[in-house]
Amino acid sequence: MRLGWDTSTDTVTVAVHDGAEVRSHRTGSAPRRHAEVLTPLVAEALAAADVEGPALAGIVVGVGPGAYTGLRVGLVTAQALGWAWHVPVHGACSLDALAVQAVADHPSRTADGLVVVADARRRQVFWARYDGSARRVAGPHVAAPDEVDTLGLPVVGSGAREHPTLFPEGREPVTPDAGWLLRGVAAGAVTLGPAEPVYLRRPDVTVAAGVKPVLQQGRPR
Repeated sequence: MRLGWDTSTDTVTVAVHDGAEVRSHRTGSAPRRHAEVLTPLVAEALAAADVEGPALAGIVVGVGPGAYTGLRVGLVTAQALGWAWHVPVHGACSLDALAVQAVADHPSRTADGLVVVADARRRQVFWARYDGSARRVAGPHVAAPDEVDTLGLPVVGSGAREHPTLFPEGREPVTPDAGWLLRGVAAGAVTLGPAEPVYLRRPDVTVAAGVKPVLQQGRPR
């Protein structure tokens, strides 16, 4: 069994997958509270699936692109639990989960592919393009909403909801779901990689390049 979660948005989602189906699933709202919400949801999901951490085949964590704080919490927790339980930890693109769900929910509409567009704030979006089997063929990228070339394909994700005039055909799903991320891994549509964050741009808050000295030379202390 694999345990997985995604913390790239204000929604924390956790699931356990046994290789054939999702055994348990938990979701919580966590605006700026990812650290408080994630661990209890992991404990609940494991208990509902009747499995203990050391018995897992591995942990899959969404690596973004997404919110900096949420990603850090998710990745640090994954590395800590993986080390404690002696199980491997893998990363997966958070946008992939939306593609897997969209293809499963609307196979005819997404037969030629789709584009996932997620709100990145600061008048930007994260986006990636997928084929009809939910395999990523381009991205992830960050760009202004009007710079995303959808090639006329269906669009899903929070970015479509935030910019309805640019993506008038945008539909659900809106946020990544750990259950669908693990389904994609089991089906081979989602490729596992290192558990390292995908930020795509600089943080909103940065340390100043220079530090102004408090005491100037020649001034009395």
